[in-house]
Amino acid sequence: MKALLLQEKGKWKEMTVREIDIPRVGAGEILVEVHAVGLNPVDYKTATGGHPKWIFPHILGLDVAGVVVEAGEGVTSWNAGDRVVYHGDLTKQGGYAEYAVTNANTVSRIPEGVTFEEAAALPTAGYTAYQALHSKLPLEQLGTILVHAGAGGVGGFAVQLAKLAGKQVISTASRHNHEYVKSLGADEVIDYQTENIPSRVFSITNGRGVDAVIDTVSRQSATDALELVSFMGHVVHIAGAPDYTKIKPFTKAASIHEVALGAAHQSGDVIAEKALAEIGDAMLSLLAEGKISSMLREVIRLDEVPGALERLSERHVHGKIVAKVK
Repeated sequence: MKALLLQEKGKWKEMTVREIDIPRVGAGEILVEVHAVGLNPVDYKTATGGHPKWIFPHILGLDVAGVVVEAGEGVTSWNAGDRVVYHGDLTKQGGYAEYAVTNANTVSRIPEGVTFEEAAALPTAGYTAYQALHSKLPLEQLGTILVHAGAGGVGGFAVQLAKLAGKQVISTASRHNHEYVKSLGADEVIDYQTENIPSRVFSITNGRGVDAVIDTVSRQSATDALELVSFMGHVVHIAGAPDYTKIKPFTKAASIHEVALGAAHQSGDVIAEKALAEIGDAMLSLLAEGKISSMLREVIRLDEVPGALERLSERHVHGKIVAKVK
């Protein structure tokens, strides 16, 4: 099969398509003929430092959509020909290839009317946003949510899901992305490059602060978010935990939540693995019903992935890029 190979850590810009053997399916796994793979910042970030469990050459690509070819021992829920999508295990070989193997517990069925490319745009970013909002937060109790980096993958899905849940949504983005983020559902967008974020947040919320912040940016950004939440507010962090010592104990009574989507693969917990599939089912249903957008902006070839990942690393891309494999 053809696969985009990472020959050694740090060399992701030099990845090339080569011929290698089709992987073998094990017990509890399925073999998928890959049709499309979503690109994510986690690809170049993990490729830069590598992973102790990787054997080189390694194949990146976590967000895979395709057709089941073979089910391993003990798998009864999937059959050859089923259209599926999944969020893969970053410690194992990924989906930038013509075939890939994954844990059958984590897989979702692609509904009619949803293309492979649209489905592949969802998992890493979309599932993370869904977990942040629906698994971590007491969503029904919240009124106002601040989503950082609304033009990005996680941020864009979070804006959509928060608005769909009926919340007042504030987001941050550079000025040229404001209309795009508003088109996703943001009520207010703050230019993080030129505006004072706390001043704007407190102005919008009449001095109270937001009920929750979903931070997709950094540990420092998550720490800064502690100032922005109201009493009993929530900070959901995806890119690093905040420094909780920055707020005085027994004042805001803030709650801090970590989202680590892929850790479900390492947990050894079948319920956690199946939760990935359940999130996928929910997101695909919303997509099929036209309630959310996949934010698919560009479809590329497998050999164009390194260049597209470089653009992602420069943070000049909004929406999702997907590689079409078949």
